[in-house]
Amino acid sequence: MLPSSYTVVLIVPTGIGAAIGGYAGDALPVARAVSQVADRLITHPNVLNGAQLYWSLPNTLYVEGYGLDRFASGEWGLRPVIQNRVGLLLDRAIEPELRLRHLQAADAVRATLGLNLTDYLLTDAPLGVELQTAPSGAAWGTLRNPDSLLRAAEKLIHQAGATAIAVVTRFPDDFDSLALQNYRQAQGVDPLAGAEAVISHLIVRTFRLPCAHAPALLPLPLDASLSPRSAAEELGHTFLPCVLVGLSQAPQFVLQSSPSGEGMIDRPQAIDIWSNQINAVIVPASACGGSAILSLSNSQVKIIAVEENRTRMQAPPETFGIQALRVNSYLEALGVLIAHRSGIAPEALRSAIDPIQPLQSE
Repeated sequence: MLPSSYTVVLIVPTGIGAAIGGYAGDALPVARAVSQVADRLITHPNVLNGAQLYWSLPNTLYVEGYGLDRFASGEWGLRPVIQNRVGLLLDRAIEPELRLRHLQAADAVRATLGLNLTDYLLTDAPLGVELQTAPSGAAWGTLRNPDSLLRAAEKLIHQAGATAIAVVTRFPDDFDSLALQNYRQAQGVDPLAGAEAVISHLIVRTFRLPCAHAPALLPLPLDASLSPRSAAEELGHTFLPCVLVGLSQAPQFVLQSSPSGEGMIDRPQAIDIWSNQINAVIVPASACGGSAILSLSNSQVKIIAVEENRTRMQAPPETFGIQALRVNSYLEALGVLIAHRSGIAPEALRSAIDPIQPLQSE
């Protein structure tokens, strides 16, 4: 009997200059297409966030990257929800006018989309984001005051009843930087993405709660040669709407037992999703060294590596002994998914098939 719910994980790692998914929500068309082939799609904010642009995908679960890693390892499960109560956490470093822009965006999604938000909270100190670039060209970053971030999140959870956290942090403006100019031309790495991941990872790891991040920046000067892949971030004063929409129904993380194995933490429910229910995962062919892929490579999951989605990484599946099916494009990956869920070997759809061979004895 074929699986009752064909489940696909779509991964485009953050901050590594992916040709598709390395810019302003430009992997969202891929997610939309995959969601039509799969019964259930699991992916992360980097794929679905398009600043003020978003798309409702009822069968898609919005899972922060650290949580996705823990899910893939089998340590955490995912519990779909009808509605989260989203706590809005603002960096004290955000200037009053820019802060007001973000509060108006929050009010807009409450009034226009009907989302459930708590009262907002400012951190007790500026968070102090510092951007860094690795030798590979990948982006990352640090916080000078991570404790302030955690104190604010804890208040939103325990005093305001937040079940998901949206963070807006003031990022450095560097209008003249080469990295930013390259990014706007879809030729470089998102200079913010690595630091954004650090922020959301810290909250998810500490509180086991859905979280996503939106940077606060001053509007950029107009650029007539702007790439369509970067254009979503040029539409207004805030990237917050897509984050609030994603978090509004992001699944909660569940844990069957404590790390020491001492008893149940969450009572199992029939709707819970675990890594052993994943049927296929799609990932850029040069970015197969992440925790989620390494965990899933030890299972029966079909791993599809897309060569066209080039990145700054040099981590092909063969380096890690991962049995992956390489495809040229996401269009070809969609065909593989259809064949796989139908129980058809993909090679049977090609014009030439090699003869069956005898098994070689050791």
